[in-house]
Amino acid sequence: MTRHPLPDLCDAYPDLVHVADPMFRSFGGNDCFSGEITTISCFEDNSLIASGVDAPGQGRVLVVDAGGSMRCGMLGDNLAQKACDHGWSGLVIFGCIRDVDIISKLPIGVMALAAHPMKSVKRGIGRTDEKLFFAGVEWVPGHYLYADNNGVLAAPSALT
Repeated sequence: MTRHPLPDLCDAYPDLVHVADPMFRSFGGNDCFSGEITTISCFEDNSLIASGVDAPGQGRVLVVDAGGSMRCGMLGDNLAQKACDHGWSGLVIFGCIRDVDIISKLPIGVMALAAHPMKSVKRGIGRTDEKLFFAGVEWVPGHYLYADNNGVLAAPSALT
């Protein structure tokens, strides 16, 4: 994968990029990732995330609006491994994850707010492939996400 340092993208495309508020922490084995955005909105229920990472990722990034919940982990090691196995570039979760020691060794990018050991419920509640808004950014399916240790940003098209 080609690295796209976020400061360089911000310098080159200041009118195209939308930088997320600095609240995300990198948990995955890949600290730099990018790809086309696919979205899920769910609150304390990771059923749709499980379905999402089971689908072919094709280098895409799964952006999850978990409502900023700090009460459970929305992604654990098993789902992160499935995301790797199915070719996802990464996940950005507006919420928590768990199993962070294992996830840190997997070849995938994972950004989330924090870690939490409690698992989520599984009721199949949520929505997919809709525009989301969190961290000061509108996350649009089909747009592109770039992430590294400098932060996370969205752009309407691939940049390079």
